[in-house]
Amino acid sequence: MSRVGVRQAEPGAAEAARGLGVAAVLAMFAAFATAYFLSALLRAVTATLAPVFSVELGLRAADLGLLAGAYFIGFAAMQLPLGRSLDRFGPRRTLLVLLAVAVLGCVAFSQARGLPTLVMARMLIGVGVAACLMAPLTCYRRWLLPAVQLRTNSWMLMTGSLGMVASTLPVQWLLPALGWRGIFWVAAALLCVAMLLVAMWVPHDAAVASGTPGEGGGGYREIVRHPLFTRTAPAGFFIYGGMIAVQALWAGPWLTRVAGLDAAGAARGLFAINLAMLIAFMTWGAVMPRLAARGIHAMRLMRLGLPLALLVLVGNIALGPAAGAWHWAAWCVACTFVTVSQPAVGAAFPAALAGRALSAFNLVIFSGVFSIQWGIGLLVDAALALGASDVGAFRAAFAVFAACSVAAYGWLLRPGGVADNAPA
Repeated sequence: MSRVGVRQAEPGAAEAARGLGVAAVLAMFAAFATAYFLSALLRAVTATLAPVFSVELGLRAADLGLLAGAYFIGFAAMQLPLGRSLDRFGPRRTLLVLLAVAVLGCVAFSQARGLPTLVMARMLIGVGVAACLMAPLTCYRRWLLPAVQLRTNSWMLMTGSLGMVASTLPVQWLLPALGWRGIFWVAAALLCVAMLLVAMWVPHDAAVASGTPGEGGGGYREIVRHPLFTRTAPAGFFIYGGMIAVQALWAGPWLTRVAGLDAAGAARGLFAINLAMLIAFMTWGAVMPRLAARGIHAMRLMRLGLPLALLVLVGNIALGPAAGAWHWAAWCVACTFVTVSQPAVGAAFPAALAGRALSAFNLVIFSGVFSIQWGIGLLVDAALALGASDVGAFRAAFAVFAACSVAAYGWLLRPGGVADNAPA
């Protein structure tokens, strides 16, 4: 077989796929995966470094939430212009320009001396890695058949989970030798390597976008009014965004301040959580084409699977100090049912609108990440100010988050709108 499930049905797709054999697709995936691996590592590393920042810089819970969330401010601010750029200029050029910004952000973070400078540098990193998932998803939407898209999308998320695994124990092991500033210098160098791979292995945008620029023009109105988008947006904001917020930040403080682990124990716990997520996305990549072939699509998967995530979340809050790394790993894995929403939204629109559709939904998700990361920190500090213990403050903050997640699932279930067989 000389091609990997190449899409032929849409104008320009056959031309874009000409000469794109198995080796070329694998090389393209490897280049994109390297960039996304690093973006996920940079997203999650604050959870591992939170104890260091608290001691060295005297940051409070709200400060940590703001610092971690600053990444998502920059990330979310880029999503709408990113969608237009992906559709107009193509994924390759867009990704290369933004990765250069991420390199500058890492260098600035390594030199920062106080919270304001750290927050600004972290925002710059968020801007720079904003296309690391959207660029490959846009490419896969244009070039590959739906079943192959489902697999590559899930395996991109698996690569992100691998980056989050690398942000835990490996970062903890490197801290004594490099310090947190040295770690960001290394990240800057690795981003330069990723840029080189993208430049070498991702086909030129002129070939990729043949026949597509300008088609399906206009803004985001038709996207945000689409029934699938409006039905899944609250779940994307609270459940998908909340999963990332906890995985990338609040799992670490929970393990130290509620479960009573030291920094090394928390790093091992975060390693376990992210390893479980890696295995979950690897499994999704294997089974999604089979589920789609049997008519089991995004809406049905979310309706059936998300109650498990809600039950585990409520159980973890009730357990309090007894809820350790594997309890939060179980919740994160159960939340992966919501991840089918993003490729479903991308598949609901023509390929010429794929960049905008995917980026618009990504804006929803990462607006949720920022809001929940900072919101939990504010709620924890408020509860502590009212006299609550660390355990009580965290349980109260997570209870508010759980209530919002239940409401989002209720919106997904409301009568009318998108059927269970909406394509994934």
